[in-house]
Amino acid sequence: MNGRSGGSFAGKVFMVLGILLLPVLIVGGCAISGYNKAIAMSEGVTAQWGQVENQLQRRFDLIPNLVETVKGYAGHEKEVFAKVADARAAYTGAAANSPQRVKAASTLESALSRLLVIREAYPDLKANQNFMTLQAQLEGTENRLSQERRKYNLAVRALNTYCKGFFGRMFSGWAGVGPAEYFEVAEEAKAVPKVDFGTGE
Repeated sequence: MNGRSGGSFAGKVFMVLGILLLPVLIVGGCAISGYNKAIAMSEGVTAQWGQVENQLQRRFDLIPNLVETVKGYAGHEKEVFAKVADARAAYTGAAANSPQRVKAASTLESALSRLLVIREAYPDLKANQNFMTLQAQLEGTENRLSQERRKYNLAVRALNTYCKGFFGRMFSGWAGVGPAEYFEVAEEAKAVPKVDFGTGE
C-alpha cells in the first residue's frame, strides 16, 4: 500500500516537473534556433559578399590597363583618371565587408562609366584592339558582378528583415548580429555621364 502511494507520489512529482520544464525547453529551443539563424544569415551575407569581391577584384585588375590604353588617346582627361584612381584607393583602404567598402565599390561605378564614355569622342580608341579586348572582358565581369550583387542584396534583405522583426531583433542582438549594407549603384552612375572633351590642360 505504502509502496504504491510512494510510487504514485513520485510519478506526480515527475509529471509536475515535466509540465514545468516543457515551456522552458520550448523557449530555450526557440532561443537557440533564433540565435543560430541570426548567425547563419550573417555568415550567408559575408559569404555572398566574398563572391561580389571576386568580381570586383577582377574589375580592379582590368582597370589599370584600361586607363593606360585610354590615356594614349585622351591623356588630358586627368579628372576622370583621378576619380578612377581615388575610387580604387578608397576601396582598397576600407575594411573587408564594411559599409565603407560597399560605398567605395558603388562610387567606382560612376568613375568607370565616365572613363568608358570617353571612347565616343575618339574613333581611333574605339577601333583599338587592346581597348576592345579589355572592354569585352570588363563587360563580362560587370555582368557577373551584377548577378553576384543581386544575390548579395537578397541575402542582405533577408538578414535585415530578420533583424527588424520582433523576435529576430532579440535573437540577433544576442548573437551580436546587425543589419548589413546594401550594395547599390551610386545615383551619379545612373545618370548619363558628361565628360568635357576639351583639349586644354
